[in-house]
Amino acid sequence: MKILSAKFMTSAAKPRQFPVDSKPQVAFAGRSNVGKSSLINAILNRKSLVKTSATPGKTQLINFFLINEQFYCVDLPGYGYAKAPRSVVDEWAPMIEGYIRESPQIAVVIVLLDIRREPDARDERLVGWLAHYGVPACYVLTKADKLKRGEMTTARQTITKKLGLAAPPLLTSVKTGQGIVELKAEIARRLKEPGAGSQNPG
Repeated sequence: MKILSAKFMTSAAKPRQFPVDSKPQVAFAGRSNVGKSSLINAILNRKSLVKTSATPGKTQLINFFLINEQFYCVDLPGYGYAKAPRSVVDEWAPMIEGYIRESPQIAVVIVLLDIRREPDARDERLVGWLAHYGVPACYVLTKADKLKRGEMTTARQTITKKLGLAAPPLLTSVKTGQGIVELKAEIARRLKEPGAGSQNPG
């Protein structure tokens, strides 16, 4: 997948603010501080298209980026950061579920999980929403460079079992470049699938 152009289009909090065209969407979801913005930038070969921050919970709206004039990259708000204002924390869950429920153009949701953290109830809730609404998902472990090989294998097995995944998540590291090419290839494959951007009934 060669990235020829990438530009920010809009931020949204409610379905009526989402783009109304029929271009497929590739969404990225995950816990706050999972490395979502850095991974999106790495996939798109951009240094700062998606703003990164040392402060978890920085992304508080759904951000849409138009890629190659052909599909949207959608940056969903990170969830689970307790130090964010209570009003913001309360908005994240319905905002993310609303996007999943109201966006028939979703080709795949890339679910990011920090390999050093065991999934919690919020991760399990996201997995449940995707299954309920029949949304295709791809599970990815970030920050693989932070663990030794044996630790990595154990963590991958634990996360796969805890979330009841059919296959182990893809290992990635923005720092070393591990898994980035493979993830780009998987996204390209999902976009080419018949009916990409159309949800199955949940």
